[in-house]
Amino acid sequence: MHGLTGASNWQVFIYTMVVTHITIAGVTIYLHRHQAHRALDLHPLPSHFFRFWIWLTSGMVTKEWAAIHRKHHAKCETVDDPHSPVTRGIKNVLLTGSEMYRAESKNMETIEKYGHGTPDDWIEHNLYTRFSWQGVGLMMIIDVLLFGVLGMTVWAVQMMWIPITAAGIINGIGHYWGYRNYDCADASRNIIPFGILIGGEELHNNHHTFGTSAKLSSKWYEFDIGWMYIRMMEMVGLAKVKKIAPAPKFDRQKMAADFDTLQSVISNRYEVMAKYAKSIKATWHDELEHLRSKAKLESGFLKSSKRLLHREPAKLGLTQQQQLRELFAHSKPLQTMHEMRSELSAIWERSHSSRDQLLHQLQDWCSRAEASGIKGLQDFSLRLRSYA
Repeated sequence: MHGLTGASNWQVFIYTMVVTHITIAGVTIYLHRHQAHRALDLHPLPSHFFRFWIWLTSGMVTKEWAAIHRKHHAKCETVDDPHSPVTRGIKNVLLTGSEMYRAESKNMETIEKYGHGTPDDWIEHNLYTRFSWQGVGLMMIIDVLLFGVLGMTVWAVQMMWIPITAAGIINGIGHYWGYRNYDCADASRNIIPFGILIGGEELHNNHHTFGTSAKLSSKWYEFDIGWMYIRMMEMVGLAKVKKIAPAPKFDRQKMAADFDTLQSVISNRYEVMAKYAKSIKATWHDELEHLRSKAKLESGFLKSSKRLLHREPAKLGLTQQQQLRELFAHSKPLQTMHEMRSELSAIWERSHSSRDQLLHQLQDWCSRAEASGIKGLQDFSLRLRSYA
């Protein structure tokens, strides 16, 4: 029996899981999607509840959190990124991620430059910001009153929850290990497809690709529990979604790419390149037997070459480019797929070109793809022409 509640150990455990999950929900819905990215509007009731709860369970200040996160996106994977494992090392981010956050929160230039639009009312200045540590102190008193000495353990878990899950796992592993749906400019990765434990933040590559989307899942097999909560609040008038990732539409009857196709391809370029990666995979499968038997290439060389084919050509080093040239000497289809990937991505990178020029380039690309004799490339081009 513990404290005023007389709760059993199992009841204390359930309580701990519930309150830490509410904290995660507050971070992903309120701090991240609402405040940092403005992907949704929140009714004052849940907005202030989350602000109070985060003060009570973490002591984090809304303006500081939003500013640091916005800077992370603006300076991602550079020396100015507050917590990138690419520049600071995965071990350092995992073990000292919360210290990195606290150090950056003292950088007034960061707070002023990136902290705009966050709460600026009386209670923010006179309670949440001024007495940030008193919130977690109050939480400790509440836990001890509820559960006695065991309440100190509950409180310790609450205090460690965000530093471990957000500062460590998301900022560290989320840029180091996992799978990628989209080849965006940074190293972000989806840790697992079931975003439950960390409120949907496990789907980190999706988020970095579509930073202002209120929904973090993008594939049918991915689940974002934070999005589920947002939709539930929206249904009862407590939230309003402002933006989600674009979803391509298709007109299977289209026989030629037009301006609508061009606009849709540019708007959905990450989805387009994800589909192109599948076409490369299909072509690799078709070529693999030839590369093994006739070219007699070693399995280690083939395995590493397959990974290189799925990387953006501009990101390849000289040694990696040389390896692919050796591969292409034995496979013209793979060389064509690689080269045409660069040509396709250049279409939305040519900001100096007119719409007519870009459309002509897209039409020419499709014509050459369909005349290539490479099934994966031909099928991809037919799908590309149907973007509407």
